[in-house]
Amino acid sequence: MAKKNSGLEFLESPEGLAGEFGKAQSFFDKNQKVVYGIIAAAIAAVGLFFGYQYWQDTQNAEASAVLYPAVNEFEADSLNKALKGGPGVEGLTAIADEYGSTKAGKLASFYAGVALLKQGKYDQAIEQLKDFSSSDLLIQARAYALIGDAYLEKKDASNAIDYYKKAADYKPNKFFTPTYLLKLATAYEVANQNKEAIDSYSKIIENYPQSAEYVTAKKYKAILEGPASE
Repeated sequence: MAKKNSGLEFLESPEGLAGEFGKAQSFFDKNQKVVYGIIAAAIAAVGLFFGYQYWQDTQNAEASAVLYPAVNEFEADSLNKALKGGPGVEGLTAIADEYGSTKAGKLASFYAGVALLKQGKYDQAIEQLKDFSSSDLLIQARAYALIGDAYLEKKDASNAIDYYKKAADYKPNKFFTPTYLLKLATAYEVANQNKEAIDSYSKIIENYPQSAEYVTAKKYKAILEGPASE
């Protein structure tokens, strides 16, 4: 029976190995421009990647520096100055526009959204909060919930439900998820979707019995189930 060719016999033969190198050299000679082009493109791609990373880091550092005074104004409840800026302070909306691709710029969108929500400017708040994105356990879910709050203030229960669901479904945990489920249940009640509201209350009761929302969930679930059980 003939021995099966593994394709590696040339490694055991100096003549075979020389032949393979000869083939490679011949290919290179015939395709020098293509090979050099591929190498140049690879080098350029690596250079662009590291260049972009450096630019991003620089932009984020600049954004963080200008964000700090605006956040101080926000925490002092000087919402207009935090949003629009003033002497020594660049406004949150301007920072979000200028540095929107950076982490600090996205955080500026979050703060701007909260400030606008406090001022009752719900459409603008929604716009800013939708521009925010983060993998953070707390802040991204919080942004979704705030968008839900803004929609509920606008009497738009349907969109409020959508965003409360996003908040509740985002990395569920015992610290924040019960709050979002309670908001979701409230929005369902506003929309006269009592079955769905009961389901949300039940999730709190079954999955988060140690939460502060547990007692409230039991109370309102019982109220909703009362007429149905008679």
